[in-house]
Amino acid sequence: MLFLASRGLPLLLEVGLLVFCLIDCVQTPSQVIRNLPKVGWIVLIIVLPLAGAIAWLTVGRPRPGAAGPRSTGRSAGPAAPLGPDDDPEFLAEINRVDAEHEEMLKLWEENLRRREEGLRGPDDEKGPSNR
Repeated sequence: MLFLASRGLPLLLEVGLLVFCLIDCVQTPSQVIRNLPKVGWIVLIIVLPLAGAIAWLTVGRPRPGAAGPRSTGRSAGPAAPLGPDDDPEFLAEINRVDAEHEEMLKLWEENLRRREEGLRGPDDEKGPSNR
């Protein structure tokens, strides 16, 4: 059993790495792949599974945040949409609504204070502690 585990585990890891890198390479847009054309990387990963997969992960795979081909300086596609926290218009709208809510809350508190004073009688000057 130990003999099978000692031989089978490295083989399983190598096949898993090969499959992962091959799928990753095929799904990666050609414009962002570094150092070799996509077909070259696919052949390298298949012919030299361990070395090709490690090479793909280290020098072939696009860097995180790669915008597109370096020769043209253009992005590979349309710009990614901004998240709500990055959109200045959205943040300005949130601040405007927040200010409106604060103003409305102040008006409600003032109105409540006036109503409480109107309901309080002359005996209640000290407040609710004399009950």
